[in-house]
Amino acid sequence: MSPRRKNKKPRGGARRRAPERGGRRPKKRTCQFCEANQGYVDYKDVGQLRKFMSDRAKIRSSRVTGNCPRCQRKVATAIKNAREMALLPYIGK
Repeated sequence: MSPRRKNKKPRGGARRRAPERGGRRPKKRTCQFCEANQGYVDYKDVGQLRKFMSDRAKIRSSRVTGNCPRCQRKVATAIKNAREMALLPYIGK
């Protein structure tokens, strides 16, 4: 005997779509390193690396910073190297 379905949505029905949202889209940010044709990220340039960190010393995502995937990996590695050399904090204030 199969279990009865109580108060369930019918199977195979058409799903409701979310209403179309209007408004403007934010401008796509471009990668700072690719724009300047700079092939490297210097771990000793603490001022530049701080732009890619939050106030709690977390590495910001590429969605927030606008970096391409290759440069985001370089930035993350440079921040980690700078932390090892005690140029940047591991935790924020």
